Amino acid sequence: MWQDNSYAPSSSQDSYYSQHQQPSNLQFYAPSPSDGSFYPGSRPSLDGSMGPQGSISNGGVAYGGNIQPVGGWWTAFGTGGFEGEPPLLEELGINFSHIRAKSMTVLNPLSHIDEHIMDDADLAGPILFVFCFAIFLLFSGKPNFGYSYGVGLFGSISIYLLLNLMSEKGIDAYRVTSVLGYCLLPMVGIGAVSVMMTLDDIFGYLLALISIIWCTYSASGIFVAVLRMSDQRLLVAYPVGLLYGCFALLSVFSGK
Repeated sequence: MWQDNSYAPSSSQDSYYSQHQQPSNLQFYAPSPSDGSFYPGSRPSLDGSMGPQGSISNGGVAYGGNIQPVGGWWTAFGTGGFEGEPPLLEELGINFSHIRAKSMTVLNPLSHIDEHIMDDADLAGPILFVFCFAIFLLFSGKPNFGYSYGVGLFGSISIYLLLNLMSEKGIDAYRVTSVLGYCLLPMVGIGAVSVMMTLDDIFGYLLALISIIWCTYSASGIFVAVLRMSDQRLLVAYPVGLLYGCFALLSVFSGK
């Protein structure tokens, strides 16, 4: 009877498979899904290895850090959780202790003036004083905001040019504006007085003259101390006095 032997393995095939049979000691590694070392470059799971404070452990080494500071809504204005970062007001250039120290120097012009007083010059105090001066003029019926800012800007540029022409050391416009703005503080007091009473009389003229001398003496003293121009104080005081005289005219006269 005919039989189909095409699918029966031959002796030659048996010898072929016996020669190329895989070794018996070969084992296949089937990693479990939870084994994190299967992929050498894989990152550990953040769900199972992260602690409550944001610490991540990798190979027995823990990395900790405060991810989110705990506090009320006022923490948005602070720097909690960031080590070494300065306060927000200091980053904005507002330092109340420096403003107070410079203001006291202006209010007491007879005291000794440190030549390094303007090493940390700022414009926070001057902008505040100019704004208060303009507000007081507004309350007294003299809305001279444009004149106040215009006189201050033109005067600062003029004094800056004159000081750099007169001195060998030189000074930048930022410090000139800072000094002139801080020394405007006595004139702010005149503006406050003009709210309560009219200064267009003998008393007002005398008060304005005293404030001009006060502002001029303080500003010229700071400029002379910073630039070391003790022999030229009168030459420095003359243009500075003219500038503060313009502010005094804004305080005394209504301009109607």
